[in-house]
Amino acid sequence: MTVVPDMVDAWKDVLMAWDASRTVPWGRLVREWLVYVAVMAVVFVLFLRDTVTVGSVVGLLASLPMYLVAGFVLAKFGYRRKSLRDLRSEARLTPTASSSTSPATRSKPARTSRTSTGPSQHRPKDKRKR
Repeated sequence: MTVVPDMVDAWKDVLMAWDASRTVPWGRLVREWLVYVAVMAVVFVLFLRDTVTVGSVVGLLASLPMYLVAGFVLAKFGYRRKSLRDLRSEARLTPTASSSTSPATRSKPARTSRTSTGPSQHRPKDKRKR
């Protein structure tokens, strides 16, 4: 198979997505993990009070390095989750349907035997009601 140089250039960005120069948001990762630990601590206290062991707590604490490694790898591949601030600013910039100047017109559905007002809609006098 002959490799076309344009195809190599096109796949270069896809195959070599790892970029060592991308920054890793360490503070955000640790903050998110702390929220996770706080929620799990509440779950342990409220629902799993009798079954919590030292292993459960150690496992919860051992999740920090795993979470940081996963976040590091994703950040180096270019993944960046939007923050609430980013989502709010995007919501302000995009116009909503309710604020548009033209009113939305809805077309009527096609007529059917149940919606037409032809002679088939009138019940004969001698026929009983159901």
